[in-house]
Amino acid sequence: MRLGGLLAIVAVVVACSDPTGPSGGTRRITALPRALTTGEQAVIGASNAFGFNLLRELDRTRADSNIFMSPLSASMALGMTMNGAAGQTLDEMRSTLGFGAQPAAEINGSYRSLIDMLRALDRTVDVRIANAIWYREGFPFETSFLDESRQFFDAKVAPLDFAAAGAVPTINDWVKASTNGKIESIVDGPIPSDVVMYLINAIYFNGSWTTRFDRSLTKPDQFTTVDGSAAPIAMMRRTDTVRVAETADAQVVELPYGGDAYAMTIILPRAGEPIAALVSSLSADSWEATVAAATSENVELYMPKFSLRWEALLNDPLQSLGMRRAFQGDVADFTRMSRTAGNQLYISRVKQKAFVDVHEEGTEAAAVTSVGISVTCTCGPRVIRIDRPFVFAIRERLSGTILFLGKIVRPPV
Repeated sequence: MRLGGLLAIVAVVVACSDPTGPSGGTRRITALPRALTTGEQAVIGASNAFGFNLLRELDRTRADSNIFMSPLSASMALGMTMNGAAGQTLDEMRSTLGFGAQPAAEINGSYRSLIDMLRALDRTVDVRIANAIWYREGFPFETSFLDESRQFFDAKVAPLDFAAAGAVPTINDWVKASTNGKIESIVDGPIPSDVVMYLINAIYFNGSWTTRFDRSLTKPDQFTTVDGSAAPIAMMRRTDTVRVAETADAQVVELPYGGDAYAMTIILPRAGEPIAALVSSLSADSWEATVAAATSENVELYMPKFSLRWEALLNDPLQSLGMRRAFQGDVADFTRMSRTAGNQLYISRVKQKAFVDVHEEGTEAAAVTSVGISVTCTCGPRVIRIDRPFVFAIRERLSGTILFLGKIVRPPV
């Protein structure tokens, strides 16, 4: 199998010696604790499809930049928000998030059971999923909407004096704690006078490779960037049995964490194939078929060591995907969020921050998505605050849930 370029995943198939077993004798997880329900399968499929669509939209304006984001974090934050939408606003949100005609009760119940399962699946991998809602003290939000967020998203829900000096630190302290300090803030202060709610999801992941890289084998190497120039990078190396696959245009390698429920899956375009073509071709169906074709093979693996911080406003990509009315004041319908003021509410800002550190021992990653809800009113002025590229994901392998998704086109600083 010819695997070259960035990962140089094996020039040679190695036939000698058994691979090192899981670190510390970790028990291998070969099945989920129970079968996924039809609703859970639909939520996972919707989140994965939404992730590839979002990656494609982000790539349109970031063709020469690294991207690392969490489709699951965005899906959960917007899923909480969707519970407050009605009419065409709800229809557009459901369509963009990939839910089609799936009943709201089934979506909510599946989110909750998925959260519980992902948290507890592999005790050797630290997976934290947290949700929170802070709303302007005294604003007439529906109790039923807030209760649904607590019940189905295990969300911390609390009123807050947004004008108080401690409001921004309160929210950002929760973000910092929920991501083990890897993302320190998501809300810039002071909070604009028209913002009445923040719906926030945080995901934290810390997993050791099932077989770790030997630090002494990590050497300086070169990475061929998206424009064809060479840039220095630290390259890790190990000989191991991993899952690999080949497609007509790319090569695939999957590296397990802990008990093998979680894994990093890398798709490397063949030499000379542009990363943009790979990104534009990815879909939930093609991804599923590709990873299903992977088989175990003993290989000599070269893997870049890197750390990356990324952030972006998702307003434009989400609107390009069809979620338009939710962002339009006096057009959006959030009457299920507030009967008295729901026609004045709209999404003013969807922001995500993400972090990933890939090293010899494993991977640490975190993401936070914040959905800001604003109100159109005359209560004050509107505040306007002016070796080769590859795609990779961190996912729960057995259910197929993608937690993080990104692309690297140059060595991160």
